[in-house]
Amino acid sequence: MDQLILNPDILLWLILLVAFIVIEAATVSLLTTWFAIGSLFSLVLAFLGAPFYWQIAVFFVVSFVLLIFTKPFVDKKLMAKKEATNADRVIGKTGVVIEEIDNIKGTGQVKVLNQIWSASSEENIKKGEKVIVKDIRGVKLIVEKQN
Repeated sequence: MDQLILNPDILLWLILLVAFIVIEAATVSLLTTWFAIGSLFSLVLAFLGAPFYWQIAVFFVVSFVLLIFTKPFVDKKLMAKKEATNADRVIGKTGVVIEEIDNIKGTGQVKVLNQIWSASSEENIKKGEKVIVKDIRGVKLIVEKQN
């Protein structure tokens, strides 16, 4: 049994298997999972005494076949669904500055569609001026002066 554990092929595949599992646990990217499975198949071959070139071939074939055929399916099933909030409906709308937008002070509020939003702009905009909403970043509107 000690000779099996000291077998360099077994040690290599065991180290790779653990490394891929640790990387997967740290990143949760579902990329190294396929390589961990390939390592597991090669580890079994190493236990059975298969030649090293077979172990390498099985590692690459299993890993890449799983990657190519299952990753798109897994990505589609596990992708986080974007939660619609209807906040984007204000993009492109016109609003009125109700508190001066001053980037140095970090102040500014805009009223758009009867809602009050924090706002910022590339330039300072005075109270009462009309603005157009260009984007939303977090809970803050990015606006610019209406011409």
